[in-house]
Amino acid sequence: MAVTVRECLELQLLEVEMLLAMFPKKGEINLDEDAVASVQHYVRNSDGALPPQLQFSIAVDVGEAKVKVELQVMLPHKYPHVVPQLFARSDALHRQQQLQLNTGLTSHISSLDSGELCLCEAVQWVKDNSLPYLENSKVSSESASEGVLVKETLHRMWIYSHHIYRQELRKKIFDSAKKLNLTGFCLTGKPGVICVEGLQESCEEFWRVIRYPNWKHISCKHVENIETEGSIDELRLFHAFEDLQFEAHGDYGLRNDYHMDLGQFLQFLKQHQSGHIFQILFGVKDKHSD
Repeated sequence: MAVTVRECLELQLLEVEMLLAMFPKKGEINLDEDAVASVQHYVRNSDGALPPQLQFSIAVDVGEAKVKVELQVMLPHKYPHVVPQLFARSDALHRQQQLQLNTGLTSHISSLDSGELCLCEAVQWVKDNSLPYLENSKVSSESASEGVLVKETLHRMWIYSHHIYRQELRKKIFDSAKKLNLTGFCLTGKPGVICVEGLQESCEEFWRVIRYPNWKHISCKHVENIETEGSIDELRLFHAFEDLQFEAHGDYGLRNDYHMDLGQFLQFLKQHQSGHIFQILFGVKDKHSD
């Protein structure tokens, strides 16, 4: 008999309890208690709408120096019968080491039997396998301090959606941008536009997270890469991740189906040296650009 979402969520709650017992100290697990309560409510009354997917992070101590590696977790409703979304990050890791670490983690988790809880296994794998990457990152930092120039690249993604309304989706967008140290904005309404800028792997992880499991009518319209020998922070067009909303017009109605004022949005882009993006996003040239 096919496994139900309710059965999967029961197992997820059980595993969360196990992890909380393993990491009892404050700050070791960053968990949204409201999301857990929503899952618990669905398990008790599974005839309503599906609850938000469980998302949390676990601070894992690695090595004798107890370097922190954060394991970010997102559980699809059918986990453990589908693979969880995992991403390990640390301020002590350079981009290449972090990419290699996550490639190894993904490969290991994918090799495990479907239907088995694997988050404890993932935590142990991070504990056992992160140290070589951390040591390589330290060597790279020492080489850089001895005068070797290390070039950084700012990655900027321009994402278009037919609309962005739902609070759950907007929360995911803003939480993900904050976790990944991305700046930019989210334009709510119809159409919806998102810009994120930061390290390439962070932008790509953001793109993966917000699209999952199946956000229709969304596309990455344009990508910019700018290389520098200094800090990428000097190249950012935005100083934070902004909640962008302009005065809307149209029929609000029950569907809240309204169009944002694109004239105001164009002016916002121009103020951030991005007026050329308007045509890329909407296929309409700014009539005042000449």
